[in-house]
Amino acid sequence: MSDVTLQNFENDVVELSRRVPVLVDFWAPWCGPCQTLGPLLEKLEREAGGRWKLAKVNVDENQPLAAHFAVRSIPHVIAFVDGRPVDQFVGVLPESGLRQFIERVTPNPGQVSLRQARAALAQGDREAARAAFQAAVAFDPGFDEARIEYIGFLLDENAMQAAETEFGMLTERAAQEEGHAALVTRLEALRGLAGLPDEATLAGRVQADPSDLQARLDLAQLLIARRQYEPALAQLLEIVRQNRAFGDDIGRKTMLSVFGMMPDPQSVASWRRQLSAVLN
Repeated sequence: MSDVTLQNFENDVVELSRRVPVLVDFWAPWCGPCQTLGPLLEKLEREAGGRWKLAKVNVDENQPLAAHFAVRSIPHVIAFVDGRPVDQFVGVLPESGLRQFIERVTPNPGQVSLRQARAALAQGDREAARAAFQAAVAFDPGFDEARIEYIGFLLDENAMQAAETEFGMLTERAAQEEGHAALVTRLEALRGLAGLPDEATLAGRVQADPSDLQARLDLAQLLIARRQYEPALAQLLEIVRQNRAFGDDIGRKTMLSVFGMMPDPQSVASWRRQLSAVLN
């Protein structure tokens, strides 16, 4: 439990909630119901063993915070997850109701580990990220979202065999995950590297015959495998421009998958506009 003020709210609630859920209890010393709810929350936090954290805001001493979150009646509890408020209640809940509320906003251990992996990557700690990814899929073997991100991590490490093993453990539902199509495109590009000529040879074939769409596709796949996405998109867009039906519309479909790999939303938006112009 921590006492939170306007000065430390960003660090002790918003940033902390990116790692574990934080329940913020808006209370006051004169509030009778607060004296009932507060000890219950503290007891449940101790039982949770770190799965979530409790922060307390004295509204008498932190009126700007209370006003910002439209706290008009206390006790008022707001749950923060991933840096934002996701649920709340006003008044005193019985212990059973509190447990249900906490269960609703508290992720399973696999989700906690996935958050830890993302945070470790953001800090450049790849060993900690690897351990957290492994924990996430160990806690929940059917957690496709975590496994897809772990496979991408392994590909970044050039651990192709390990990535293939993890890919084989995805469930049938994995295709519905947002990053699945991009992952498949990247894997296929890496799998095909051994059978492709070098970049200079492929670029020479394209220059000699701009209508050689297979050479353009092969060159795009090689560039995707190297994560050179914009040059790859240029080749794919030309395939769509010349013959959208080529390879069962593979130019357009591959472009859409590549969009999911690119880190810059502005670049993605630009390429989407170019693709739309060609299609229209």
